[in-house]
Amino acid sequence: MKISIKVNGKEYVREINPLLRLIDFLRDELKLKGTKEGCGEGECGACTVIMNGRTVNSCLVFAAAANGADIVTIEGVSLNELHPIQQAFIEAGAVQCGYCTPGMVLSAKAMLDNNLEVTEEEIREGISGNLCRCTGYDKIVEAIQLAQRKLS
Repeated sequence: MKISIKVNGKEYVREINPLLRLIDFLRDELKLKGTKEGCGEGECGACTVIMNGRTVNSCLVFAAAANGADIVTIEGVSLNELHPIQQAFIEAGAVQCGYCTPGMVLSAKAMLDNNLEVTEEEIREGISGNLCRCTGYDKIVEAIQLAQRKLS
């Protein structure tokens, strides 16, 4: 089947297998390797992307279901310089192995794009679909709070 999809501001028209997952479309067809596959079951959040303004686990979405959608991957968060969220992650030391970082950054971006006045509890809830095995989450929450201040 043929799909038309906007990814990071660029329109793509491709012929695909209807059973192709969105993560595989992004990684294999478009060569955008920043979206990671962790569990393949929607449990870890490593494959998080923003689709039409909302976060989705790209391992659970068929590419065909994204036909006509506007997708943002980690590669599209910033093109020329670091986004304030990415800079905040660096400054707060919120990155260790980095595997969860693209999903965390995208979850934070979607959250802060909708509301710059989120509380710590709302931040923790907002990233609850993203698992991190390294940091214990405190530095990630601190980074999102720092990004909040940078974006205000």
